[in-house]
Amino acid sequence: KHVAEALMRGEKVPEDRRECATVFFSDIVGFTDLSSILQSHQVSDMLHRLFTAIDACAEKHAVHKLETIGDCYIAVTNLVEKQPNDHALRMARFCVAVMEVCGTTLVDPETPELGTVNVRCGFDSGPLVGNVVGTKHKKYTIFGNTVNTASRMESSCVPGRIQCTKRAADLIKRQKHAEAAMEGGEEG
Repeated sequence: KHVAEALMRGEKVPEDRRECATVFFSDIVGFTDLSSILQSHQVSDMLHRLFTAIDACAEKHAVHKLETIGDCYIAVTNLVEKQPNDHALRMARFCVAVMEVCGTTLVDPETPELGTVNVRCGFDSGPLVGNVVGTKHKKYTIFGNTVNTASRMESSCVPGRIQCTKRAADLIKRQKHAEAAMEGGEEG
C-alpha cells in the first residue's frame, strides 16, 4: 500500500529491507513441450486456472504473490506483511498446498489424458530488498542472493517435488518448535 501511495504522490519509493524473508519460485515441468502441443488459448486457460488456484493458496497462507512470468510463479513472505515468527513455516505450508492444487488441475479439461499440471517448487530464506525499479511501467520487485538461491532451488528440483535450502529448513524447524511451544502442544 505504501508503494502505491508514494507512486501516486510522485515520490521515490523507499526500499523495503528485510534481514530474513522467504522467497518462493515454481514452474511447470515440461512447459515448453506442453506449449508446443496446445493452442495458445489452451496454454492461457491452463495458466489462468493454475494461477487462480495458487492465488487462493497464497491468500489462505498470507503469502504475497510478487509476480508471474510465463509459467513461473514468484511469491514472498515477511516482506509486504511483517511475519517474522513464521514466514518460512508459512511458505512450507503454502508449498504443500500448491502441490495439492497442481495435482487436481488438468492441463486441458478437453483432453484429460494429458493429466494434471506437474510443477517443481523451490524456496530460500534470508536477506533481501524490495523496491520499485524503472521509470516506465514501474514494477515492485525483489533483489538479493536469497532470490537467486530460491530460483536455483526451483530449477534444480526434482519434478513434482519441493526443494529448499538448509537455512530455510533450519528456520522452519525453529519456527515449528516455537509454534508448538506457544500452543503448548506437540510438534507435528
